[in-house]
Amino acid sequence: MHDDRTLVEDRLKRVLDERVRPAVYPESVPLDVAVWHAPGEPVPVAEGLAATPEPIAVGDAWGAPWGTSWFTVTGTVPAAWAGRTVEAVLDLGFDKNMPGFQCEGLVYRPDGTPVKGLHPRNDWVRIGSPVEGGEEVRLHVEAASNPVILDYHPFLPTELGDRETAGTRPQYRLARMDLAVFDETVWQLVMDLEVLGELMRELPVESARRWDVLRAVGRALDAIDLQDVGATAAAARERLAGVLSAPAVPSAHRISAVGHAHIDSAWLWPLRETVRKVARTTSNMAALLDSEPDFVFAMSQAQQWAWVKEHRPEVWAKVTKAVAGGRFVPTGGMWVESDTNMPGSEAMARQFVHGKRFFLDEFGVENEEVWLPDTFGFAAGLPQIIKAAGSRWLLTQKISWSRTNAFPHHTFLWEGIDGTQIFTHFPPVDTYNCSMQGSEIAHAARNFKDKGVARHSLAPTGWGDGGGGTTREMVAKAARMRDLEGSATVTWETPAAFFAKAEAEYPHPPVWAGELYLELHRATLTSQARTKQGNRRSESLLREAELWAATAAVRAGHPYPYERLDRVWKTVLLHQFHDILPGSSIAWVHREAERTYAAVARELEEVIGSAQRALAGDPGAGTSLLFNSTPHARDGVPAGGAARPAAAAAATRVGPREGGGHVLDNGLLRVEVDGRGLVVSVYDLAAGRETVAPDRPANLLQLHPDFPNMWDAWDVDEFYRNTVTELVEAEEVAPGEEPGSVRVTRAFGRSAVRQLLVLPAGAGRLEIRTEVDWHETEKFLKLAFPLDVRADRYASETQYGHAYRATHTNTSWEAAKFEACNHRFVHLEEPGWGVALVNDSTYGHDVTRVVRADGGTTTTVRASLLRAPRFPDPQTDQGVHRFLHALVPGAGIGDAVREGYVANLPARLVPGDRDVEPLVAVDRDAVVVTAVKLADDESGDVVVRLHEAHGGRAAATLTANFPFTRVSATDLLERPLGEAEREGRAVRLSLRPFELVTLRFHR
Repeated sequence: MHDDRTLVEDRLKRVLDERVRPAVYPESVPLDVAVWHAPGEPVPVAEGLAATPEPIAVGDAWGAPWGTSWFTVTGTVPAAWAGRTVEAVLDLGFDKNMPGFQCEGLVYRPDGTPVKGLHPRNDWVRIGSPVEGGEEVRLHVEAASNPVILDYHPFLPTELGDRETAGTRPQYRLARMDLAVFDETVWQLVMDLEVLGELMRELPVESARRWDVLRAVGRALDAIDLQDVGATAAAARERLAGVLSAPAVPSAHRISAVGHAHIDSAWLWPLRETVRKVARTTSNMAALLDSEPDFVFAMSQAQQWAWVKEHRPEVWAKVTKAVAGGRFVPTGGMWVESDTNMPGSEAMARQFVHGKRFFLDEFGVENEEVWLPDTFGFAAGLPQIIKAAGSRWLLTQKISWSRTNAFPHHTFLWEGIDGTQIFTHFPPVDTYNCSMQGSEIAHAARNFKDKGVARHSLAPTGWGDGGGGTTREMVAKAARMRDLEGSATVTWETPAAFFAKAEAEYPHPPVWAGELYLELHRATLTSQARTKQGNRRSESLLREAELWAATAAVRAGHPYPYERLDRVWKTVLLHQFHDILPGSSIAWVHREAERTYAAVARELEEVIGSAQRALAGDPGAGTSLLFNSTPHARDGVPAGGAARPAAAAAATRVGPREGGGHVLDNGLLRVEVDGRGLVVSVYDLAAGRETVAPDRPANLLQLHPDFPNMWDAWDVDEFYRNTVTELVEAEEVAPGEEPGSVRVTRAFGRSAVRQLLVLPAGAGRLEIRTEVDWHETEKFLKLAFPLDVRADRYASETQYGHAYRATHTNTSWEAAKFEACNHRFVHLEEPGWGVALVNDSTYGHDVTRVVRADGGTTTTVRASLLRAPRFPDPQTDQGVHRFLHALVPGAGIGDAVREGYVANLPARLVPGDRDVEPLVAVDRDAVVVTAVKLADDESGDVVVRLHEAHGGRAAATLTANFPFTRVSATDLLERPLGEAEREGRAVRLSLRPFELVTLRFHR
């Protein structure tokens, strides 16, 4: 019997490959082809259609990297084909294994109406069914010659990732341009045989069902005349009808298939190409919906919808019509599928504000599901944000990529730092590009970890990453598995319909508390430092711009720049996409991002400057005001206000150190810098306590080799720690030009470092300003601070609070977190005394601890500064970078929060003579105001967002220093949830740990 099984399987494969699939198009005639190569960037559709093409033949080369070629194909349907189904087969030179990662096309009719997209698994255009014969065919193809960047392994450095370096050599050769008869019966036979063959391979060898299928397939193959497949296909199908109609067992796993095309908003292609990828995919999906009544397609990322509306109105018309039919579904409710580790509190909130509002405004759709299949792990502050946006469910997939620990659930409640729980599903199919293969469906059923208490899972179905979406083959295979013995059942459903069923059947799912850490792609917290700095700086500037613009509008009647702020926010949110901010895109994307961030900074500086000038009074008065945009009082200036700065504290003393180096002392801290430029002591004078561990110096730059096993820009593997070079040799250690500072310069490899160690007068922090001229490759640079602190855990700032991680490696779960994310600070604490390390732009870090010979514990915090991977950008991070870190001894968690804001929101001195009273004031430091702005509906109402930041309960009073009629609590979209407790201009607050609140003051 084993030999019979093997013979049938081998026979099936050969007959399908060599006889049946080729017979889907039994007759064909060539089309005439001409081409016009657009110079430079893509041109408008009308220009491409109007261009004069030159003849080109099948087999000819075409397509410089990143170019656009407009093909015109013409021909006549043979009269002898009357009554048959005819398609144009347009193969641009596809590699059938890589949809979305190579050349693609969008087909238009002569009047500019889009027909459908072309990619390796979707290279046909229906001409007629049936045709009359004699029809004239004329189609235009806007073809993108996107180069193949990704060949999976090995990852070889390539200059193809930027048009400036990619060259002009043609990438492709036309493979087929034909009119062909489409034999529907043969195509259906292919689908029958594929589904049954794939099912047969997944069933147990001893299963009777497997042998039933095997014998039926054998009988069907016997019925096929290999010299005349078309004439015998119907008979072969009849022999398969019995096994295809056998129903699934009642206990079969149930899969909700959701048509999908995960389109990375930028990755191995630039943003402008994603605009076209989305147009191709949405054209395809709208056409598929017309022909397949059961099919449902869901598309996330409001930005991608907005691109279609703005750039491809002819496609937008088809999309909006399909949405109205209820089966083309906006999903996710975010502006893009963003990274969720690195975006700050407000930015993460605005992803939902702008995403949900777009779908509400355009379609009246309120998304309750969050759709993030490919994001590289999830910060523990996200559940509260999801709930505050009015959503209730989350889908993700990427956690299946974890390399150390298998995640224990597929359907569960995810609990965030404030206690909010979100019903979460993690599809057991283990891909967001399901193609309805039997192996995928069987894997989903076997893999589902919640058997016995739940039966439903979801399968995002369609070619993705580079787009393409669901194909007619996938729909046909799903139809056969709708109720098929031996298989899970497959039904097309919307994401919301799936979640409603899953939640109803599983009323008490398990709870996972804390971050959803991806045990892979940890280096995305560091790669492409300029992109990360651009993001952090933009977030800070947006806070300032909204605060001062709102204050100027209320205090001085200054116009509030609604449109500018809306546009800039959307630009910043776009660049938080999970391959841009993480630094895993091609050089073109990051080069463009750097220019964009510079433009964002210029525009926001204009908004800030204009508002502050309107507030500051007479610029010729000879005095200046300090504008404080942090949420805490600073230098005698209230939070969110402006005043003349307080008198300067006594200057920091700088003197020689015995044995070489320098001593800095400001009365709060005494810092010793040795002759190597390393910090060997930071003594807390008030506490009488040393900060730096006795066995190791701080401000220690450490260089590691960095050559991960795979995914260069994405990964850092733990073995990188096995080899380290400590940069202890200094070319210069001398007093700096700035008061209370020491200057240190070093050289290593082909790179150089210049540092300024500053102990500001009257401040309890040591600032480390690091400038690196970086010219290394495949290296990882860290900045280490060995601390004399014993702590089992440490805090990392995340959205609207902080999360704790272990400093030990008791289990594989803790050991796997050898590189992690923080926002503005990490904080370690023994009872009564702690240390914070704050930063202005870095995210990656690691914390380790060892017990010393003297019985004490050294806990080392290392900030990750720079990497130098060569794929997909061979010049990653080359050049000059500047970082700010500050060590804060004696810091409680509140000090860490405050100093984090100080590092990211420098005070601004503005000429003027009029103090500015803050719009709002809070009487408790633990309650932090994260945003002050005018309402998005342009009503003039003031919106204030705040949260408890220390991790405890807080009773506080917020006072509004402006007239208002009433105040309501709202969701993130500024929709009312209820009236707030008010006494005059004071609002009484009682907050849970890390609780987020949005207040709207109606004016």
